Amino acid sequence: MAKRVVFVTQQVDPRHPALAATVPKIAALAALVDEVVVLADSAVPGVLPANCRVRTFRSRWKLGRGARFESALARELRGLRGGAVVAHMCPIYAVVAAPLVRPLRIPLVLWFTHWRASRLLEAAERVSTAVVSVDRRSFPLASEKVRAIGHGIELGEFPCSPPRSADGLHLLALGRYSPAKGLDVVLRAIAAVGDGVRLDVRGPALSDEERKHRTELEQLASGLGLGGRVTLGDAVTRAQIPGLLAAHDALVNNMRAGAPDKVVYEAAASCIPVLASNPVFDSLLEPELRFERDDPDELAARIRALAATGTTERAELGRRLRERVEAGHSVQSWARGILDAAGIA
Repeated sequence: MAKRVVFVTQQVDPRHPALAATVPKIAALAALVDEVVVLADSAVPGVLPANCRVRTFRSRWKLGRGARFESALARELRGLRGGAVVAHMCPIYAVVAAPLVRPLRIPLVLWFTHWRASRLLEAAERVSTAVVSVDRRSFPLASEKVRAIGHGIELGEFPCSPPRSADGLHLLALGRYSPAKGLDVVLRAIAAVGDGVRLDVRGPALSDEERKHRTELEQLASGLGLGGRVTLGDAVTRAQIPGLLAAHDALVNNMRAGAPDKVVYEAAASCIPVLASNPVFDSLLEPELRFERDDPDELAARIRALAATGTTERAELGRRLRERVEAGHSVQSWARGILDAAGIA
């Protein structure tokens, strides 16, 4: 019996500032099954393997999107025995799909990793056969359905980078300009460290809240006298991230607990040390690389300690981090985890 997966996601676009990593995940699934049918709001053609088909359900109206999604899913469910439906990140996909999927006894798997709980997510958890996330702590509801499968990093995209030999410590922060990223604490830590440490921030501002927060951060940086030491830049493409990581000494990540940013694993895969506050990273990062989220003084101490390490020690640290990503967070292990949860491995 052919193995087929119907994969529901927002966008298939290798250049999207927030969703580009979905593309290698779909490709990894495609390598393990006979066919992947992708249902997406929109998709860039020609970016997926040959055994992938894409159906889009974009509409100018919300009801139109729902109707087109249900119609496309209903067609793909015919003959899907031995397959599964995967709802990627958006709980609404699982909720809308369930009345069509569950009566046919087809596994419905929800992938979700975020700190925000909601009634919609509660409904999605109830109707899903299984829930998969990076870690049990990266799913915000208590549920026996949750399986931890890692974050799914395409290691081939992130080669191991040797430590820079230039003077000073250059730090990088990547991600949306969301208050949940805790960048205000990072700026205060940079101010506390003093000269010799620079910070580059790169990311999109995709909502009014994020655009407002970026302005607030610019004002904070100015008030702290960080001109010339902190750069608050725009988003970069996914293809630019490996080079950006290689041009810096370490990544700093202060995302609130419950949402382990994939960029932390991408940096670790690149053999770049990471300073992070999220407790979910306790199995990835050494204690000296972690700090309390709201404590700029502790982060400043971690930065000073990292700045004092030699290039050889930093290279050894980076290699250990990559080994941990290879062991538990590769895109291949992620795809196997999805199929295991669906019972079709």
